[in-house]
Amino acid sequence: MLDAIARALLLDDTERTHLFDHARAADGISLSGRPRRRSTKNTLSRPSLHWVLNTITDGVAFVRDQHQDLLATNELGRAFYSPLIGAGGRTPNLARFEFLDPASRDFYPDWELFAEMCVAIMRTEAGRDPNDKGLHDLVGELSTRSDVFRQLWGAHDVRTHGSGTKRFNHPVVGELTLAYEELIITADPGCVLMIYTAEPGSPSAERLRLLASWAATGSIAAAPR
Repeated sequence: MLDAIARALLLDDTERTHLFDHARAADGISLSGRPRRRSTKNTLSRPSLHWVLNTITDGVAFVRDQHQDLLATNELGRAFYSPLIGAGGRTPNLARFEFLDPASRDFYPDWELFAEMCVAIMRTEAGRDPNDKGLHDLVGELSTRSDVFRQLWGAHDVRTHGSGTKRFNHPVVGELTLAYEELIITADPGCVLMIYTAEPGSPSAERLRLLASWAATGSIAAAPR
């Protein structure tokens, strides 16, 4: 019956999965018939994951969880996300940065598109695990503090990240156009490895190289804008 509904509504793969997740939740069955393991602590402390991240030197690599927390990055990732990471405090969160920090509108030239994507990904995660208190708390916080988030959350759009291209405006090196790939970390359900890379020989590739130099030395030559 659900297959027939999905076909009639012309749902894409992500929307179809979201429909089935909600049906399982209504029957008291979590994703894949079993509760999702919480593994944030293991993700942060597992040396092998950090070794993998540190082998990626020409691209931005980071791990995020289903709450949009930025759990770990490579060196270039720390430089890339310096407007988000800041100077300590609680774990950096991509959704809080998007909706609560004015700096995000400079960092993301296509801010509205990023906002829609962020909320749709969170909607998908909420369907996978409707009993996730951490995600419920984050949604409540953002709904209270951001009118835009509240409106987008009410639209009930869902999507996965997958792959594609995004534009950024970094405060150190300027505009970057980067391709992204999302890789599921099977050892840590709910966590993904994201990698941003630039087309070889492009201005963005040169700017990433300059950003890596800035991360390593704290100084940088004039970057092409």
